[in-house]
Amino acid sequence: MAGKRKRANASGRWRARHVVRGIPMLAATGAVLIVTAGAAGQLGALNDLFAVGQGAGDSPAKAPIVHRPEPPSLPTPLVPCGPGSRQQPGVDGRVPAGSAKDGLSCNVTLLGHQGTEGGFKVFRYSDAQGHECAFYDTTLLFPLNALNPGGGSAGVAVLDMSDPSHPVQTDTLTTPPMLSPHESVNLNPKRGLLAAVNGNLTTEPGLVAIYDAHADCRHPVLRSLSPVARFGHESGFSSDGKTFYATSTALQAITAIDVTDPDHPHAIWEGNIFSHGMSLSANGNRAYIADPGTAPGGDSKPNMLILDTSEIQARKSNPHAREISRLTWNSASIPQNAIPFTRDGKSYVLEFDEYTQATLHPGGDPDVVGAARIIDISDETKPYVVSNMRLAINQPAEHRAATEANDPGTGNPAQGYAAHYCNIPTRVDPRIVACSFIASGLRLFDITDLAHPKEIGYFVAPPQPRSENGNTASNFAMSQPAFAPERREIWFSDGTTGFYALRVDKSVWPADAPRAPARRCQARRRLLVKVRVPRGARVRRVRATLAGRLVRTVRRRGALYAVVDLRRVSRRTARLVIRLRLVGGRRTTTSRVYHLCPRRAR
Repeated sequence: MAGKRKRANASGRWRARHVVRGIPMLAATGAVLIVTAGAAGQLGALNDLFAVGQGAGDSPAKAPIVHRPEPPSLPTPLVPCGPGSRQQPGVDGRVPAGSAKDGLSCNVTLLGHQGTEGGFKVFRYSDAQGHECAFYDTTLLFPLNALNPGGGSAGVAVLDMSDPSHPVQTDTLTTPPMLSPHESVNLNPKRGLLAAVNGNLTTEPGLVAIYDAHADCRHPVLRSLSPVARFGHESGFSSDGKTFYATSTALQAITAIDVTDPDHPHAIWEGNIFSHGMSLSANGNRAYIADPGTAPGGDSKPNMLILDTSEIQARKSNPHAREISRLTWNSASIPQNAIPFTRDGKSYVLEFDEYTQATLHPGGDPDVVGAARIIDISDETKPYVVSNMRLAINQPAEHRAATEANDPGTGNPAQGYAAHYCNIPTRVDPRIVACSFIASGLRLFDITDLAHPKEIGYFVAPPQPRSENGNTASNFAMSQPAFAPERREIWFSDGTTGFYALRVDKSVWPADAPRAPARRCQARRRLLVKVRVPRGARVRRVRATLAGRLVRTVRRRGALYAVVDLRRVSRRTARLVIRLRLVGGRRTTTSRVYHLCPRRAR
C-alpha cells in the first residue's frame, strides 16, 4: 500500500511539474488567442482545448432583467464607538490623507497581523486533527505584486491560527492558479478542498488546481493541476464539495467541474452565461450569479441571476441549466457576488457590488457606488431588495467631494470608496455582515433587523504607499472576510499590508449572533472502542490511529476493539481512524472525533 502511494505521489508530481513548465508558453499563447479570436468574435478553439467534449455549451433562454420597488439608497447609521476606538475624522467611510497614519478603529481590536500584501479571499478551516488554519491569496494584481522588490506576493499563504494573536505562516501554495487566481480561490469546508482557477482582471485560460487540507490544514496537499475549465476569474463551490464552478466574467463561460475524485477532476457542463462571482444553494440546485452587465451591444444592465443548476447537481447526462429570474436595482454598478442565507426559514441573498456605475459602463455615473444589499428570494421568480448597506461616503455628493479633494485612492480606477467583498458567519440565521470597502477598510453591520441594518464597527489598517495603490498610502481592502464567531473574531487581508485577525467588542456583537455549536466534551479517560466489521466479512488486518498516532487493538469475546487513551492527547480535538483490510482485498475506513474536556489546573 505504501508502495502504491509513493508511485501515485510520484505520478502526481510528474504531472504537476510538466503542466507547470508549459504554463508560461500556454498563458502567452492563450492571451494571443483571446485577443485574436475576440476581435473576430470566435472563441471556440480555445474553449474546446480547455473543456474537452463540451462543444458549444449550454445557452439557457434568458430571463428578463426586472427592476422592482426598493428602499432608498441611504447611508446605514453608525452606532457610537466605544472606549479605545480611534475614530474616523468626519464623514463615515472617508479616510482623508494622513488620517489613518496609525490606523482607525471603532468597536474593533487588533489581535494579530501577518504578511505585507493581501488579495481577494480569506478562509478559515479546522482539519481532522483539530488544527485551525487561515488561507489567503496575496496576488492582488498579477503580475504587479509579484514583481515588487521584497514583496510577499508569492501565491496563497497558509497560516497556523492556533494562536490568533500570533499567526504563523506554515506553507505557501505556488501552482500557477494559486500564483494568479484573481478572485477564484475557494474552500469547501465539508471536504477540506481548496481550489482555484487561473485568472486576472479579465480572464485567463482555465487551469485548475485542487488541494486537500483535510488531514493537515497547515500543509495542504496538491491533488491535481489540470486544464479542465475554459476560462477563469471567479468561482463557486457546491456545499457537498463535489462541484467546483469556474467563472470567466469577461466572457460567456461557466464551467462546472466534477471534483468527486479530486485526483481526476473533469468538466461536466459549460454554460454560455456571463458570471462574475457565484454562490450555490445548500442543496446545489440553485446558483446565485452576479452578472456585471457586459453583454455584447451594451444593452444589458448589471443584475443578479437565479439559475437552476439541479440537472448539473444530479449529474444528468447532457445537463441543462434554466434561468429563473434576473433582478437589477438603482445603484447597481458591478455585481461581485451573491450569498444565499435563511432567516427563520425564509430565503434571502446578501448581494454586493464593486466600484461605480462608470467603471465598466462609459455612460454611467462615477459617483453612484454599488455597495451591498439584502434581497428577498422567498419567491425566486420575483426577488426584491429589502435593505441596503452603505457608508455615507458612498453617497453621490460625498463621493464627489472626496474625489475632488484627491483623497488617497480616489484617483486610482482600481480603488476608490466602494464595496468589494462581504461575508456572513453562517447561512442559517446570520446576524452580522463583514465587508471590505476598499479605501474605507473593513466595515461591520448588524442585520438582526433585516430591513434596518446598522453599522457597528470598522477597522482601517495603517496604509502603506506601494505600487498597487499608486504610492498614495490608501487602504486596499478587497478581501472576502472570514469569521471565528465563537471568539467574535473576523479575519481579512488588506492589499498593501497583509493579513489581520480582529476581535469585535462584545457590546456591539449581536446578542443572538451564531457562535460555535455547543458540544458536550469527552472526559479524558481510557476506553475500548469496538471496531465495526461488515456483516459476514473476515478481517485480515486492522490499523487504528488517534490524533495521527498508532494505537493498540485487542480481541475480546470474538470482537475487535481499539484501545483509546484520551489522557495522553494534548489537543482539545482528536480523531480516531480505524482502517480494515478484509479477506478478499476489500478495505473500509471508519472514524470518529472526540472533543475533549480541558485539563484541570493543578
